[in-house]
Amino acid sequence: MEEGNQTGMVLFHFRPFSKLPEVQMLIFVVFLMMYLVSIGGNMSIVLTIWINRCLHTPMYFFLANLASLEIFYSSTIAPLTLASVLSTERTVVSLAGCGAQMFFFIFLGSADCILLAVMAYDRFVAICRPLRYTLIMSWHLCVQLALGSLLLGFILAMQLTVLIFRLPFCSSKEISLFYCDVLPVMRLACADTHVHEATLFVVSVIVLTIPFLLITLSYVFIVDAILKIRSAEGRHKAFSTCSSHLTVVLLQYGCGSLIYLCPSSSYSPERGQVVSVVYTFITPMLNPLIYSMRNRELKDALRRVIMKLLLVQTQETF
Repeated sequence: MEEGNQTGMVLFHFRPFSKLPEVQMLIFVVFLMMYLVSIGGNMSIVLTIWINRCLHTPMYFFLANLASLEIFYSSTIAPLTLASVLSTERTVVSLAGCGAQMFFFIFLGSADCILLAVMAYDRFVAICRPLRYTLIMSWHLCVQLALGSLLLGFILAMQLTVLIFRLPFCSSKEISLFYCDVLPVMRLACADTHVHEATLFVVSVIVLTIPFLLITLSYVFIVDAILKIRSAEGRHKAFSTCSSHLTVVLLQYGCGSLIYLCPSSSYSPERGQVVSVVYTFITPMLNPLIYSMRNRELKDALRRVIMKLLLVQTQETF
């Protein structure tokens, strides 16, 4: 019986935010604006770092990678969500389509979290080992760390997605969220999921707990080193290079922990809906704003790029 249900046509649909068309339209406009700001902001960071040779350093290399991940991460969720919110009828998703969305969501989200830990290590070396910084953070190591983040995220996402989509789905096909997340999809299975829940917890520990502990350890040494700097200007400059990264870390890991490190029995679809909006729409939109406002070098580089574009536009007009 289970085998027959699994091999038949399985379609999912997402739970609407509201049954009122006016509310759905308002949600669509808000989500669309946040998605466009996210894409535009992260793309600006990538292009600014690529154009300005003075920003070709390990710190900005990792920041460009993070912004690129955010672009693909947002694009994994937002287009289907926007289509679902705008549609007057239920937007159905095939089993393969849901699996693909879940895979890229886990893959890019995991790589994002791991890369934040790599960036904390970069700041640790820059502040605590400044004389050896260029020797330790070679371009070869930077590329290896960036690729390692992608590889680990890919492996974890592939294993977890394959494991979940081998389950038989023979209950209600309404996902209690606006995208194919692990816990809501797992709840639709008509089989024992204890092994899958345990696997999800292990993956969450690898992606969230271990990197966060490494980031915390890095910042313990960083703060200790900064407090030893005699110059107030030197302390302010050192703190300013870390404050934006630390703000993004708290947003990313805080939201992820609320969902994936809590017992699955305590999972609330309503709470999951709210928290998911934060880390799929709001956080990717805020990240480029946080980095551009708190980082003077990046802010100045962005200003120069904008001025050049305006100058070119003015010359073409006349």
